[in-house]
Amino acid sequence: MRFDTDHGPLEAEITAFVIAGWTARDADAVRHHIEELAAIGVPGPSTTPLFYRAGAALLTQSARIEVLGPDSSGEAEPVIIRAGGRLWLGLGSDHTDRKLEAVGVAISKQACPKPVGRALWALDAVADRLDSLALTSEIYENGGWVLYQTGVLAAIRPLAELLAGADLPEGGVMMCGTLGAIGGVRPAARFRATLSDPETGRALTLAYTAEALPVVA
Repeated sequence: MRFDTDHGPLEAEITAFVIAGWTARDADAVRHHIEELAAIGVPGPSTTPLFYRAGAALLTQSARIEVLGPDSSGEAEPVIIRAGGRLWLGLGSDHTDRKLEAVGVAISKQACPKPVGRALWALDAVADRLDSLALTSEIYENGGWVLYQTGVLAAIRPLAELLAGADLPEGGVMMCGTLGAIGGVRPAARFRATLSDPETGRALTLAYTAEALPVVA
């Protein structure tokens, strides 16, 4: 995969992909997310946080993905990449089949492409203010864009703690967890997200469309 960084273009051979789940720093927020998903039939985790392994080929930088049926939606997540001998911070979406999620979360993680943005920041350049970075997402619903998630990374477990749990190799990518959905988790075909730094005014952005393929039997 090719990325744009402040240090120039970066080409990374992705060797491993980890999706960190149930990563809210507040125990009440974890319970809320478990209850939020339980409401749509998703079983709870065996432990928190949980590190799901997924196929590296699922990662994509395309603005258009294909999914099976109309029951999927994205989740904005900070992304950590170990490449070129250092750590980078990016933005991605753990796009998930919500119907399949009710069968098994680990199974659903493998069912959809996972979009990631092309721009990366050096992690050490923002390490002193990670908690203040703002994460937001919107979905296109009923003819307009609707705020779907909003908060700061202080709501997610410290990224250094997640890194220690994931043990990323060179070429490894980790999605680091997400925020609760305003109005509940629900399908959406169009998704956009932003990870912004209030100190510098800079932002990482991501936008894509999920095209639903017909379900045949």
